[in-house]
Amino acid sequence: MAKPIVAIVGRPNVGKSTLFNKLAGKRIAIVEDTPGVTRDRIYADAEWLNKNFTIIDTGGIEPESEDIIISQMRRQAQIAIEMADVVIFVVDGKQGLTDSDNEVAQMLRKAQKAVILAVNKIDRKQLDDNIYEFYNLGLGDPIAISASQALGLGDLLDEVVARFPKYDEDDENDEYIRIAMVGRPNVGKSSLINRMLGEEKHIVSDIPGTTRDAVDSYLESQEGKFILVDTAGLRKKSKIKEQIERYSAVRTLAAIENADVCILMIDAEKGIAEQDEKIIGYAHELNKAIMVIVNKWDLIEKDDKTMNRFKNDLREKLGFLPYAQYLFISAKTGQRVNKVLGIAKECYNNYSKRIKTGILNDVISKAVMMKEPPVVGINRLKIYYVTQVGTKPPTFVFFVNNPALLHFSYERYLENQLRNNFDFGGTGIKLEFRERKE
Repeated sequence: MAKPIVAIVGRPNVGKSTLFNKLAGKRIAIVEDTPGVTRDRIYADAEWLNKNFTIIDTGGIEPESEDIIISQMRRQAQIAIEMADVVIFVVDGKQGLTDSDNEVAQMLRKAQKAVILAVNKIDRKQLDDNIYEFYNLGLGDPIAISASQALGLGDLLDEVVARFPKYDEDDENDEYIRIAMVGRPNVGKSSLINRMLGEEKHIVSDIPGTTRDAVDSYLESQEGKFILVDTAGLRKKSKIKEQIERYSAVRTLAAIENADVCILMIDAEKGIAEQDEKIIGYAHELNKAIMVIVNKWDLIEKDDKTMNRFKNDLREKLGFLPYAQYLFISAKTGQRVNKVLGIAKECYNNYSKRIKTGILNDVISKAVMMKEPPVVGINRLKIYYVTQVGTKPPTFVFFVNNPALLHFSYERYLENQLRNNFDFGGTGIKLEFRERKE
């Protein structure tokens, strides 16, 4: 299930960034009493009633302004509205209803999105009556809030999560393995998906950045059912000049979070870059199943050792991903493309793997006998019991005498023992350590 996206919009200086910071739980957006301070979209994760979502702060919308900065901010806000599941429309309860508010409301009605009207700066009881004029916007019941004082935010968030798209627990998409194709622009993500689908569904161009959003394609094969997600290529932040690309980055990160398998695509001619490491590093932090595909292999002059040299170089640069699976292909010629889904399915199977508790404890007991935890001060870590508590990713909880005695090198040793005894190739695994009295 995709993480819902909530966009905060409104004309300048109504308190959008203050509200964003309160919902995000930290000061991210710059808050000043000057219209137009938030010129860029800023996004953060939030949670309410055990529901996780992404919130986006936008520059203020000035519908009639011709100022180039204001017009860019307006375009950004329009993009945010297009991609959002729910829109919080913030107005100023002290200043009252303005013509600009009516213009924004008209834009929101055309977008046909779930809209919640938040009347901000209602921080005194005598201001409560100020909300009634905002019924004239025709966007339903206004909710009185004070973002700076954190008043009314619970009621606001209750309405937000109530408007999230409803998903059936037996959603047929649960049968599908979600694969997110990530990488820098123009490495061939769309070309690979088109080759796998056997149709020209995705626009393929030599111009970087053709894919602006995360696009889903459904595919059934002998390996199983898959959803292939083509994401916009992520550039370095300093190179993200077109405003729309910043929203594409939000969608790409969301695609990684929602994926079962993440495939990092690399251009064989250009090699790996720092941005590739950051993209797949995000998937690694989430313990996703990971594949690395080197595309355009047909363009490389090679001998019988070229592939091994290239792979070893990648493994060294991606040292934090010793478990990743590698494949060298040409999306253009079709070379080895038929192996992509098979390897992705193997990664997914390991991502979903469950180990019986008895076998698991036998392996860990032997590992501890072979190598005891190091002494920290005068104490030593004791492992009483281990159990697997989840899959996707495989998650193991170790009950110990004191988690503070765990050294990172010993945690890595335990992970290696799990990997050596059980096939977790292609997937991250998660280890947790909890205190339990002997």
